[in-house]
Amino acid sequence: MAIVNDELRRLAQSALMRENPRHTLQATALVNELYLRLVDQRQVGVSGKRQFFGVAAVVMRRILVDHAKARKAGKRGGDLVRADLPDLPARAAPAEDLLAIDEALTALQALDDRKARVVELKFFAGLHNEEIAGLLDISLATVERDWAMAKSWLYDRMAK
Repeated sequence: MAIVNDELRRLAQSALMRENPRHTLQATALVNELYLRLVDQRQVGVSGKRQFFGVAAVVMRRILVDHAKARKAGKRGGDLVRADLPDLPARAAPAEDLLAIDEALTALQALDDRKARVVELKFFAGLHNEEIAGLLDISLATVERDWAMAKSWLYDRMAK
């Protein structure tokens, strides 16, 4: 774990940059929670660096979504509200947006798992297209096409 800690902190910081500036979860806490969840997984067989960071991206997504759900729980004031996300990769995502993205991404995953993975790795793990291509063992052009199509699909889905 010590070998990949710096890379995980970079991924966590990237993921948290899209969060609300008043977000209470810090990169160190996100990495610690990630570690606890990964250690608790008895049946996660990771066969290399690529696969490990792919699993880490999925778990980070779950942690951030769980954190957003806890912040928006009824006892803390609120019903979830759908919100448009004008610039998916670059702006801070309030809890409502994060939950709407997660819901839409889950629907996309049912239709096209690879496109959903591209979004997950780009948005939640903060990976660049070249890194995603290497991780998923696909071409850079495929990553770019998948990202463009997935982003369009998510915009449409979230606008409803």
